[in-house]
Amino acid sequence: MGGKRAIIIGAGFGGLALGIRLQSLGFDTTILEKLDGPGGRAYTRRVDGFTFDMGPTVITVPHLIEELFALERGQPNLAEPDFPPEVLRPEARVRSGSSAGPATARYVDLMPILPFYRIYFDDGTYFDYDGDPEHTRDQIRALAPEDLAGYERFHQDAGAIFARGFLELGYTYFGDMREMLTVVPDLLKLDAVRTLFAFVKKYFSNPKMQQVFSFEPLLIGGNPLHVPAIYAMIHFVEKTWGIHYAHGGMGELVAGFVQKFEDLGGAMRYRSEVARIHVADAHGGLPANRFAAKHARGVILKDGTYLSADLVVSNADYAHTFLDLIDPRFRTWQPDARVRLAQQSMSLVVIYFGFRADGPALALRHHNIILGPRYEELLRDIFDRKVLAQDFSQYLHIPTLTDPSLAPPGHHAAYTLIPVPNLASGLDWAQLGEPFTDKILTFLDERGYIPNLRERLVHKSYITPEYFKDTLNSYLGNGFGVEPILRQSAYFRPHNRSEDIHGLYLVGANAQPGAGTPAVMMSAKMTARLIAEDFDIPQGTTQPHPHSQMSAPDAIRAE
Repeated sequence: MGGKRAIIIGAGFGGLALGIRLQSLGFDTTILEKLDGPGGRAYTRRVDGFTFDMGPTVITVPHLIEELFALERGQPNLAEPDFPPEVLRPEARVRSGSSAGPATARYVDLMPILPFYRIYFDDGTYFDYDGDPEHTRDQIRALAPEDLAGYERFHQDAGAIFARGFLELGYTYFGDMREMLTVVPDLLKLDAVRTLFAFVKKYFSNPKMQQVFSFEPLLIGGNPLHVPAIYAMIHFVEKTWGIHYAHGGMGELVAGFVQKFEDLGGAMRYRSEVARIHVADAHGGLPANRFAAKHARGVILKDGTYLSADLVVSNADYAHTFLDLIDPRFRTWQPDARVRLAQQSMSLVVIYFGFRADGPALALRHHNIILGPRYEELLRDIFDRKVLAQDFSQYLHIPTLTDPSLAPPGHHAAYTLIPVPNLASGLDWAQLGEPFTDKILTFLDERGYIPNLRERLVHKSYITPEYFKDTLNSYLGNGFGVEPILRQSAYFRPHNRSEDIHGLYLVGANAQPGAGTPAVMMSAKMTARLIAEDFDIPQGTTQPHPHSQMSAPDAIRAE
């Protein structure tokens, strides 16, 4: 197949993971990135001696990372079992020390984080979620003893959803409605299509427990009141493989992927924003009409440079790809109206701050969820009413509690992330950004999460929905792409292979299976399989899942 050229638009996790896979398939791949460095949403900011991960900070399913780092040129590893038994046994759950496999360790140092999250309630009590079933039961006994029996039923039923929805169907590509229809009966049987919050309320009557076991989709852009209950599997993804941290920050994992991609012969080009995906017919001319055969033949950069390719993959925002990068004459499956009607995730305000560590010892942990006085109504404000409420919830990340190298000696680096409505709200963040940021930092100070923060603060910067729109080219400033609601899941989510244009593919959070670092890496494998199929690259026979007859893996039932 030698000499086939591939272009990937965007150096986010999806683009980098797919670049590694395409190099292993034998393509000559170039990744084009608008910014001056890799990562996309996972870009790293270094300022005033501090290192800030600008986006994702949670690493799960480390064997997906190990699989990428283990790939070699001509050894694509597309037909192996996706979740072999050795990664599901209880002893595979790393609790201390390094969690990097041998191939990963050559590029980045991963370590487990405990607890996964400290979840603070508005009354000052908290729940340390660490995936340990006995510790979880102890905390439920202390905070909501009436829900202990409900937890046992939730554990069993969510485990069955995890086994079917993630382990068995996680890599299923729904390119045809018939494939979707074959799994609907199972999802109905598992009660996985009602909303997650309604599902959780079947088992927990205490509002605190309802929040603990439903908040996680917010970390991938989903509203617990809207996402289907199949997202209960996130609980088991985390408890099965833990939460991990890359020493030096998430940027070190990004740098490791870049190095692996380049080790396999791939080429990175920064400050190379794509203006247009070039579409032509089989002979290189413009298609005679919108229904004629159309092929992606390369890209035109903002500076006018033309780069030819045998295939083009977009790791960019879905709406940006189809509304801005492709002439509407060539789109029959994704016309403007359909693209604009896709429901976008909420947006974010993220505040990056550094402060002196000379104050009282922090009770915080590496990952903290600080919930406000309202839960359901706040979610409705953000996602449905699209108004900026007076109250808020936030995710507070303080990695220097684990890794002091991210800040000057005697200092902490932190960021706090607040979900806010996307730009369909009409909010003017040029006016709102500074007072909103001050309000959040004052809250952390006055409520005692970081005492005397305003006096100890040495750096403050922030991003608003405008950053997502203008810098990351996210439609309406969305923070996570297309919202993961039922009507935008599986077959109804943007397809990884374009129906409009031959040789055009999608990868990343907007494509199947969805957002979140493990799903994005899975998306890369899905897209690589489609490309291998389209370019007649042998993949071998995929082996059946060893747990395909289980209602839940042995590791779940054992608890």
